[in-house]
Amino acid sequence: MAITCDEKFQSRKTTGGDQPAEDLIFILRGSDDEVALLTTILNATTLYYNGMIRKTWDVEQVDNSLWIGTVKYGRIDTARWPVGTITIAADTTGGQMHLSQSITTVNKYAPAGKTAPDFKGAIGVTQDAVEGVDVPAPEFKFTVTKVFAKGTTPDLGACYKLKNNTNASSFTVTDTFTGITITLNPGECQFLGLKFTGQRFDTNIEICYEFMAAPNVTGLTVGDITGIAKNGFDYLWTRYDEVVDTTANRLVRRPTAVYVEQVFNSGDFTVLGI
Repeated sequence: MAITCDEKFQSRKTTGGDQPAEDLIFILRGSDDEVALLTTILNATTLYYNGMIRKTWDVEQVDNSLWIGTVKYGRIDTARWPVGTITIAADTTGGQMHLSQSITTVNKYAPAGKTAPDFKGAIGVTQDAVEGVDVPAPEFKFTVTKVFAKGTTPDLGACYKLKNNTNASSFTVTDTFTGITITLNPGECQFLGLKFTGQRFDTNIEICYEFMAAPNVTGLTVGDITGIAKNGFDYLWTRYDEVVDTTANRLVRRPTAVYVEQVFNSGDFTVLGI
């Protein structure tokens, strides 16, 4: 007779706090073989549930034909992460950048009877330079930790050579527990390096990779220059020259050319093994 396994009505017991837990209770019929019954409730449940890991499972006989099975989930201890596990941690705080151009000049003012020069969005223009301004900047740093079986880790020398490279092809990574996925187009991700602390007690190995992301952009405008495109980690700079502002009737510094420079090599992120 085949074993039947049905989750018991109102079976789920949830505990929050520092030691979160979840119990799933099942009704089993069709066998008195404890090993077969334990296998059945294992097959009926998943290793991870609600951000927790399956920790224990048991069966208890109620009568000749009825058994109660319980599967308990609990907090994930990093030392228990199985081979192949990938976890992601992200940080979007911090960051600063220097701007020499504004998005738009909201207004400009001059003494009565005078016209303020139009610098086409240049910031902090002096007689000899465009000083610009330091502003908070969006920054996206993230780490990816993966568990490798002993003898299956990527070549650390090859990983080192990839340091500071950007991704030559699309790069995608998914967190095993949360399902959160990060997908970045070519040129949008930079590999900052890795941390390797050695073998765990169970002989498995964890490697933590560090990355930074920046979006590719198109359709940028600097002054009267339009249609500018750059990859996330390319460097954009602007040349300013003196031109005549016919309205203000004076020489002013304005953007006359924009350059996009590739300053990092691109590489194959598949050597990282994630």
